[in-house]
Amino acid sequence: MKLRPAFALELVFNLLLPWLVYRLAAPYFGDTGGLIASAAPPIVWSAIELARTRRIDALSVMVVAGIALSVGAMALGGSPRMLLMRESLVSGAVGVVFLASLATRRPLIFWLARATVAREAADGAERIERLYRERPALAAAFRTMTAIWGLGLTGETALRAWMAWTWPIERFLVVSPFIGYGVYGALTLWTFLYRKTMHARVDTIRNQREPAR
Repeated sequence: MKLRPAFALELVFNLLLPWLVYRLAAPYFGDTGGLIASAAPPIVWSAIELARTRRIDALSVMVVAGIALSVGAMALGGSPRMLLMRESLVSGAVGVVFLASLATRRPLIFWLARATVAREAADGAERIERLYRERPALAAAFRTMTAIWGLGLTGETALRAWMAWTWPIERFLVVSPFIGYGVYGALTLWTFLYRKTMHARVDTIRNQREPAR
């Protein structure tokens, strides 16, 4: 999917603005207040999308759910070890949702892709539904991507949880960001390469069929 203006605006509301609001609000209202305030941009964006397209924005729902889980994790206790784990609990919970969606007819990646395509074209949702039914390779690709992201996020959570409970706090604070960004970077790079491989495979099949016509 190309980075179109509407999609770029969605990323601003769901990724950039929550971070910015948190950084501005946390010094005055604390971590909890900052997290609650950071939910405002994705909620506003979701309301705009609901009014404009009559659809709930999937990315906004995931962001708000992650913020709610962060607040819940903070409420579990104020010990240093628990505070170190709160971000890991959020990514782990999202990873579990990815893996749990594999037991349904439509994995989570399908719904995220469907929501994005639906904003790019009037018939986007219907088109991707049809392609999912008619092309088993596409359905398998969505399930593979969902499984890899689920395993990656839950694995990152397990590793950082072990580090939080067994490592000195100073060492955890130095190493943990590299673990988090490394896992997300690796998952993003794998997704890009996997999509590129799938496109090349589709082009090969298409070229093989054309001479037969």
